Amino acid sequence: MKGKLFKNGRKNMKVRKAVIPAAGLGTRFLPATKAMPKEMLPIVDKPTIQFIVEEAKKSGIEDILIVTGKNKRAIENHFDSNPELEQDLKDTGKVELLKLTEEITDLGVNLYYTRQPHPAGLGDAIFRARSFVGDEPFVVMLGDDLMRDEVPLTKQLINDYNQTHAPTLAVMKVPHEEVSKYGVISPEGKINDDLYNVKSFVEKPPVAKAPSDLAIIGRYLLTPEIFDILATQKPGRGGEIQLTDAIDTMNKTQRVFAHVFNGQRFDVGNKEGYLETSIQYGLRHPETKDALKKYIIDLSKKLQK
Repeated sequence: MKGKLFKNGRKNMKVRKAVIPAAGLGTRFLPATKAMPKEMLPIVDKPTIQFIVEEAKKSGIEDILIVTGKNKRAIENHFDSNPELEQDLKDTGKVELLKLTEEITDLGVNLYYTRQPHPAGLGDAIFRARSFVGDEPFVVMLGDDLMRDEVPLTKQLINDYNQTHAPTLAVMKVPHEEVSKYGVISPEGKINDDLYNVKSFVEKPPVAKAPSDLAIIGRYLLTPEIFDILATQKPGRGGEIQLTDAIDTMNKTQRVFAHVFNGQRFDVGNKEGYLETSIQYGLRHPETKDALKKYIIDLSKKLQK
């Protein structure tokens, strides 16, 4: 039997903290990311990291730590006030734009920042949140995945935790030929329609050896025991500290569940996914949806000739 599910009365602790790793070099988007953080690439008119912060807020998160790196100051500036811009918008009567700008500064969550000096892997980035997290459960939210559902995915994980008091990862079925791009679970029976027991977690397995098509996507709910594991975790795939490896170690002593996400996932971590996401969101944006729809219809006719 696996060990305790909680310590020091943590059973009654509210999940109120989130960690957003944002220290990656963004090499897949060069040259655009040579001087600009990939997390600031816009989906229509909003940077990707703002979608993540807004999901956290909608899920009841109060405190967010963003783990940044060199050349990432634009992230901090985005969520900070810009008195000169705000005064100009006020003077020129651009009331709606002023409101949008002020809402970014007043999102209703507390933002904190720390740096990862070297790109040593996701596990290393999360380890740098140890003092921020303390002895509380927390969520990890990756910026490459935007999620859409009636109940935010982060909130779904929190709801699971409130029932199980155990770490839970979000997973989603992916095409079998793509499993080598992801961490993958080896499921071990269902708890309910959306929750699996997990035998093991495997980071980017070869397609022929993948234990399932259920891939780990960018939302995790973890407990502080993960930090003791990360403290001694040896580098894994790519010579980096892999969070998936640490979670697999954790699963040997306490239950770690997998929650199947049934909503829409948009992968903005590569060029094709980013363009597809921009189109999908553009078709919902009130300022662009009609013109963009017409453009796509007209373009499809030309492409069929």
